Amino acid sequence: MNDFHAILKRYWGYDDFRGIQRDIIESISAGHDTLGLMPTGGGKSITFQVPALAMEGMCLVISPLISLMKDQVANLRRHGILAQAIYTGMTHEEVVVTLHNCVYGAYKFLYISPERLGSELFQSQLRLMDISFIAVDEAHCISQWGYDFRPAYTQIADVRRLVPHAAVLALTATATPDVVKDIQRQLLFKQENVFKMSFARDNLVYNVRRADRDIQCDMLDILVAHPGPAIIYTRSREKTEQIATMLRDNGITAAHYHAGLQNHTKSNLQKDFQEGRLRVMVATNAFGMGIDKADVRTVVHVDVPDSPEAYFQEAGRAGRDGALAYAILLTDSRSTATLRRRIDDTFPPVDYIRRVYQDVCFFLQMAMGDGEGVTREFDLQLFCRNFRHHATRAYNAIQLLERAGYLQWIDPEEGRSRVMFTKQRDELYAIDDLRQADDRVMYHLLRNYTGLFSQEAYINEAFIAEDLAMAEEDVSQALINLSRAHIIRFIPRKFIPRITFVKRRLELDELIFPPNIYAERKQQLAHRIETMIEYVETNECHSQFLLRYFGEDNAPKCGRCNNCTGDDEAMLTVEAPDLRQRITELLRHKGPMPVYEICFTGIPRRQVAQVLHDMFIDEEVTCYDDATIVGLCQH
Repeated sequence: MNDFHAILKRYWGYDDFRGIQRDIIESISAGHDTLGLMPTGGGKSITFQVPALAMEGMCLVISPLISLMKDQVANLRRHGILAQAIYTGMTHEEVVVTLHNCVYGAYKFLYISPERLGSELFQSQLRLMDISFIAVDEAHCISQWGYDFRPAYTQIADVRRLVPHAAVLALTATATPDVVKDIQRQLLFKQENVFKMSFARDNLVYNVRRADRDIQCDMLDILVAHPGPAIIYTRSREKTEQIATMLRDNGITAAHYHAGLQNHTKSNLQKDFQEGRLRVMVATNAFGMGIDKADVRTVVHVDVPDSPEAYFQEAGRAGRDGALAYAILLTDSRSTATLRRRIDDTFPPVDYIRRVYQDVCFFLQMAMGDGEGVTREFDLQLFCRNFRHHATRAYNAIQLLERAGYLQWIDPEEGRSRVMFTKQRDELYAIDDLRQADDRVMYHLLRNYTGLFSQEAYINEAFIAEDLAMAEEDVSQALINLSRAHIIRFIPRKFIPRITFVKRRLELDELIFPPNIYAERKQQLAHRIETMIEYVETNECHSQFLLRYFGEDNAPKCGRCNNCTGDDEAMLTVEAPDLRQRITELLRHKGPMPVYEICFTGIPRRQVAQVLHDMFIDEEVTCYDDATIVGLCQH
C-alpha cells in the first residue's frame, strides 16, 4: 500500500484512507471484480482514481450524468492528471480525436456515459485501448430491481466481452440486498466480491414533520433554527420558483434549480451555491449529483420521494463534512394519497399505453407497417393538448414503450446546433465590420470545424464559450449576428424532443409488455412507495428504519430523531442568545411587527414568548397595546 498512500498524499493531501477505501483499492488492484457499497460522502471516487494512477493503462469510468463527469474531469485536471470525457453533445470530430488519443495512451481516465457504449465507433476503438479496469458509478442503475434502472447500463456486459482482461469496480450508495446480487450478475462478476461500509451516518439526524399548516412557515422555522447552507427538494419545477421567491422575500439568499434551465444557468447556480453566494438551493432531483459541497447543514423535502433509495441519497447530501446536520421530511394529510397516485401515473394501464402509442402514430402521421428507423420531432405539450392526455401519464407511457423496444425517446438536451458557411473562405477575409465577439466566434469555427463550406456541421456553444472564455449566451448571439450578416447558416439547437420508431408501426394487439418491463417493475414501485408511507408514519427510529431497508438489521437507535426524543419540535430548537439575536435582526430589517408575524417569519413558536419576555425586561424591545413588537432602536 505504500505506493497507494504516496498517490493519495501527493494528489489529494490525505494521510490515510477512510473506511473500506483501502480494501476496495487492494481488491481491484489485484484484478478482482469488486462491488463497493459506500454512503454519500464516503469517498467513492478515491477507490478508483488512486489504483488507476498506480496501474498501467487507462481506467474507463462509466458515469450517468454529464455534469458529474465534467466535474470529475475538471478536478483531475486541476491535480495535473490527464483525463477526458465523452458524452452527448460533442461533435463527431471531437469524439474521434478523443478516442484516438485514448488509443495512443494520452489519458489515465476516460469518462463515458452508458448511452455511448453501444456505438460502433467506440467499440471499435475500445479494442485498441490499454484498459487497466472498468469503474461503474451509480451501479444500481444496471439492476431492473434498482430504483433508477437505466437500460443503457446493460451494455456494460458487452463492453466487458471486448476487454475480457479488465476487472470491474462497481460503486453505489444505494442498494438493497437483492440489488447487490443483481448488480454482480448483470456485470458478469467472476465471483461474488462485496465490500460494504455501513450506511449509518452518526452526524445526520433524520426527522419527519407534519406540515398541515402553511408549509412555507415550516420551512422558515427550519432554516432559522438551523443556520448554514441548505437544499430544499420538491417534485415541481413551478414550486422551486415559488419557494425560492418566498425565501428571498424573507431575507434568505436562495435560487431555484431544475432540468429545464439553460446549461450555463445551471452551471452558474451550482458555482454560486458551492462558493457560498447562495445559502439555499430550491430544486428538483436534477440538483445534487456531483455537487461537492461538504457543509450543507440541512436537506428539506417538501414532497415525499417515491423510494427510500432516492430519499436516502438526497438526504445524504447534508453533513458530508462530518458535522451535525439534519434531513427533514415535511408531510401533510395529502401525502399518502399523492404517493399512491404515482403508481398508476408511472405505470398506467396497458390499454392506456396502447392508446398513447396509437395517438403518437396519428400525431406523427405514421402509416401502419411503416416507420422503422424514422425519427421525428415530438412536442409532448402539443400532443397532450390535441389528444387530451395528462402530460405525466403520457410521458411515462412513452417511456414504457421505449423499454419494450417499440419507440425511442430522444431528450431535447441531445439536440445540437448546426452551422454552415454561406460565403467562400476568401470572402471572409474582406469582412471588416464585425463586432469583436462575432469575429472571434467566426475564426473559432474556421479553426476547429472541418467541411463547413460544403456541408452543415454540429457545434456545441458551451465548448466554444469555454474555449474563448466567453459566456454561452454571448456565443449564441454572435452566431445569430453572423447568420443575419449572411456569413453562416445557423440552425439553433431545438429544445423539442424527438421520437424514433425502433420498429414498424404495429397493430395494438401486437404490443407486448413482458413482466420485467411492466408488471414486476410496477410491483417494485408499489413496494417502495408503501415503504416510504411506512417511514412517514412509523414510530421507530428513522435512521434504524432506513438502515434495515438496506440490509442492516441490527443498527442501534440514533437517539436524536423526533421519534427517539418524542419531541416533534426538537428539530427547531435554538439557543436563547441566538434566537434573541435573530429577533433583533428581524426587527431591524422589517421594523415594528405583530407577534404573530414574527412567528410566521420563522421564529420557533415555543421559544418566542419566553425570549420576547426576556428582551422586554432587558429593555431591548417594547410592546404596544395591539401586540406590536418594536425594537428599542426603533421606539
